Amino acid sequence: MTMQNRYPLYLANRPQYSEATLDVTDKYTGKVVSTVSLANTNMIDRAIEAAVEASDAMRQLPPYRRQRILNHCVRRFEERADALADSLCVEAGKPIKDSRGEVTRLIDTFRIAAEESVRIEGSVLNLEISRRAEGYRGMDRRVPIGPCSFISPFNFPLNLAAHKIAPAIAAGCPFVLKPASRTPIGALLIGEVLAETDLPRGAFSILPCHRDAADALTTDERFKLLSFTGSPEVGWDLKSKAGKKKVVLELGGNAACVVDQDADLDDAVERLIVGAFYQSGQSCIGVQRILVHHAVYDRFRDKLVDATRQLQMGDPKDESTFLGPVISESEGERLKGWIDEAIAAGATLLSGGGRDGAMVEATLLENVPETLPICAQEAFGPVAVLSTFQDFDQAIKQINDSRYGLQAGIFTRDLYKALKAWDELIVGGVVIGDIPSWRVDNMPYGGVKDSGLGREGIRYAIEEMTERRLLVIRNRV
Repeated sequence: MTMQNRYPLYLANRPQYSEATLDVTDKYTGKVVSTVSLANTNMIDRAIEAAVEASDAMRQLPPYRRQRILNHCVRRFEERADALADSLCVEAGKPIKDSRGEVTRLIDTFRIAAEESVRIEGSVLNLEISRRAEGYRGMDRRVPIGPCSFISPFNFPLNLAAHKIAPAIAAGCPFVLKPASRTPIGALLIGEVLAETDLPRGAFSILPCHRDAADALTTDERFKLLSFTGSPEVGWDLKSKAGKKKVVLELGGNAACVVDQDADLDDAVERLIVGAFYQSGQSCIGVQRILVHHAVYDRFRDKLVDATRQLQMGDPKDESTFLGPVISESEGERLKGWIDEAIAAGATLLSGGGRDGAMVEATLLENVPETLPICAQEAFGPVAVLSTFQDFDQAIKQINDSRYGLQAGIFTRDLYKALKAWDELIVGGVVIGDIPSWRVDNMPYGGVKDSGLGREGIRYAIEEMTERRLLVIRNRV
């Protein structure tokens, strides 16, 4: 797998190299494979000014041209799919099969945005609700909110950046994006394709930078929206500093999944293996808590443990690898500490539990005290905790007993329980018959409580990036 020795940043649509650079490592070997140009505070200020100056041109860009730009990106991503997957596999340590899957989602996300770019419509309002309003009519439409600030995470370097970039173009908003320092190349490859288009000068900047240099992305009043995806601690801190701008937060979770007594256990095991251990568990909707009806618990546990032990762990470039490294050795150390803490407190280790550098084994635990971090916090790694429940109401209460509320999964064939879960679970989304980790890129996605604020999913992100503008007309007689 070949990568460039050095990547430029993108300032006001144009590639630019800087003296300061950031090393990018192969997350499996730990070796430096490339460098990217780092933006300083002056470059960030220039990018913000360019976005402000591009606001009118972006607002006036006809929908068909926005669609044409997005469709160009779709074609180029399709042409470069293998190279995109290869770079993702290296910089994120994501198994190559999963890397190809993320490239597919990148393409889907831009394709959906191209479709939605010509569907941003308003409405006609009936204002004649009383005699005093007779002869008045109203209309509203959505207009771009203005320059946007985006901060994307390391775990989906292509698709989660795309979920900010693509709707911004569709809505007509210029933007400045800071990619994650651990995985900056994916966003820069998107920038390389955007630079081929006729977007107005200043419409986009993609600036790898250190966190202290990026304060302006949160505090600068010239931005009208901040969209952040990452940890709850960082996200809510940024919101407190964001001032008057609109804020969208896609944060973490400790997602729960219920396996009821009528579930197809083999199917549930197959899906939960994916939910808990896909991408080494580094997903905010990764399955962390598995609640199983006591009547089927023993059979389910044995099947899940057997399937977990069969997972192949190793080099993400190997086609047969299911479990690659976590993003860094320090994250592996943290997770191993949480696992050991649970065992010391009386939890039973069912499988895994070992670590070698950034490689953490697929781990299952039971009898874990619910207040311990491995249950109560976001593990963000390849570990899941099993527990039992006696009745469905108890399971719902247990899921809701969390500071997080992103998505939940329910394996049941009972329609009434499915609807009860939808009614009573305090989460952003309920998935019936599958894992909470399931997501497609056009659905409204986001959480409640500490899991976030606002929604992504292209049409819903466009709504966040636009404002309603009212027109009232008085028909004079």
